[in-house]
Amino acid sequence: MGTELESTRQALRDAIAQAEHAAELARLLDAAQARLAEAEQSAEEARTLAGQLNEAEQLLEDERAAANKLRKELAEQRYQAEVANWKLSSIKVARWSRLGDAIKTGKKNPVRLAKGLRTAAKPVKRPVAPKRKPVAAAQVKDDRPGAAFQATTSTRTIGGASFKLKPFRVPTGPNTRPHITAAVIADPHAEALLRYEWRQTTGFTPRDFARVLPIEVPHLLVVESVTQGPWFEEIAGEPGEGLRALLAWCSERGIKTVFWHTQGDAGQYAATAGLFEYRFSTDPATGWPRLPFGVQPRVHNPLPLAGGRMDRVLTLEQLIGDNLTYPDVLTSYRWPASVECPPRTPQWRLAEIAACGTSIGPDPDSRRAHVALRRAYASGTMTERVDELLEAVGLPSARATLNVSVLLPVLDPALLEHGLAQVARQSGVAQVIVFGPPEAELRAPDVLADVEVIFRHLDSSRSTGAMLARGLDLCEADLVAVMDPRDVYGMHYLNDLRRAFQFCTADIVGKAAFYAHIRKAQATLLKQPDAEYSYLPEIAGATLLARRNTLREVGFPDVSEGWDEVMMRQCRTDGVKVFSADRFGYVRVRDEDRWLLGAAQLVEYGSAEPHALI
Repeated sequence: MGTELESTRQALRDAIAQAEHAAELARLLDAAQARLAEAEQSAEEARTLAGQLNEAEQLLEDERAAANKLRKELAEQRYQAEVANWKLSSIKVARWSRLGDAIKTGKKNPVRLAKGLRTAAKPVKRPVAPKRKPVAAAQVKDDRPGAAFQATTSTRTIGGASFKLKPFRVPTGPNTRPHITAAVIADPHAEALLRYEWRQTTGFTPRDFARVLPIEVPHLLVVESVTQGPWFEEIAGEPGEGLRALLAWCSERGIKTVFWHTQGDAGQYAATAGLFEYRFSTDPATGWPRLPFGVQPRVHNPLPLAGGRMDRVLTLEQLIGDNLTYPDVLTSYRWPASVECPPRTPQWRLAEIAACGTSIGPDPDSRRAHVALRRAYASGTMTERVDELLEAVGLPSARATLNVSVLLPVLDPALLEHGLAQVARQSGVAQVIVFGPPEAELRAPDVLADVEVIFRHLDSSRSTGAMLARGLDLCEADLVAVMDPRDVYGMHYLNDLRRAFQFCTADIVGKAAFYAHIRKAQATLLKQPDAEYSYLPEIAGATLLARRNTLREVGFPDVSEGWDEVMMRQCRTDGVKVFSADRFGYVRVRDEDRWLLGAAQLVEYGSAEPHALI
């Protein structure tokens, strides 16, 4: 009887397992069919767009061919005119022509006639015949953001000493909202902040805007309270006729108009601002909706100069000097070990310096600099500011998100509570896929109450890599993170890593520089401190944060030990870029690890958390 009962129980367990497996297969099938339908719809849209793109490219090619033809015809006409002028000049200096002119003018004056004949008899150098010149090919303008916006000054002089810098290379894209085109009138600083947020048209003047803007009709016009350039006299004081004509042109085409007061006396621009549909200001005293500057991640970031920093503290005056272009200012921000700023330094300037990872104060401090960088981004980026602007004027601000799906394999039941707590303290998490013991099925939703939790039982027949690959199929967020329940993650860990996707060009981000704690030795170690903010061959698997589509292409290897090393080798083979972020926010915890003891530097004997979790 007992044997039959046990057999029945076993059969029920098998049936439940098969049912769970079948349910999961059905869910995966439904998800796959939904993705297939989405893919088919996307493919159809892509085909339509490809057709439109081909037509546009053909029209562009036809226009270029017509322009080249006109250019050649114009060059030929110029050549023929030069030939005609040369023939006329040759006739005038010919001896017979000069003799005829002398006889005609001296026929009533014998003295003049004799003088004219003597002059006409002298040889005169004939003009050189013109030659055809090759027609110069039209220069194709590079419209990528920052393409014509690079540093030009590589030498700085401090206290009579000259320093040669390797300039910061301003990135040439991409932009955040390629579906929106904005015509922008702004000084170089504001233009640099906005250029990555949309397709931006600049450089038009009161005389040629009606010819330039129709080439790509903008969705909105943004005008800053400029202090220089061809629009300054149109904007400051009484609005000029050129500005009125521009606004009328926009009104006829339903183009939204925005005035942004960022500098100078607001009263000087009040009359002009009144002509715009929407007004914003960095100064709340104006009474207009506030739109302050924000850091632009594409240029305000901790990516270092090629030559590194100088071991010296500079004043703000020494840092930015005189008459530096804004790209050169971006180079200077990354140069010193620290900057001393006077009390009335504008907040936007402090935020830009901090966002470049430079300490502010009399003493360099990497921990304080990292906290200041985090605070600068938290105070608002230009991407978020433009979100606010577009929402206010009624234009869509669709853009990619940085939401995260977390893969958490809990192989040891004793680590369940610790592992869940590490995920719970993170922000930006949209979904968590937990592989763990049975008790995790109930516990995980309680601890992770504000996010979607998907639970799957551990399968001893699967490797860790295979388990992660299975979890990847369930991920829906744009980014996917792998977290290890043995380790410690600070509350800013994921936010710090997500930030890197705003300025680096890698598809996988993590940490090659990090703190570690060896329990048996009670030792705190620092691994590869020079690996911060660098493109490297590999990062630690427990710190991996990657674009979901990239992970699907690379795939998790079907191994348990060293799955991250195998994946990094595959990334190198496939040319997938990997970026190592800062050293903070994470502690690798092991009872013992001879590899770490031999490959990292000793910080102290004691806890690693005061060093890492800031």
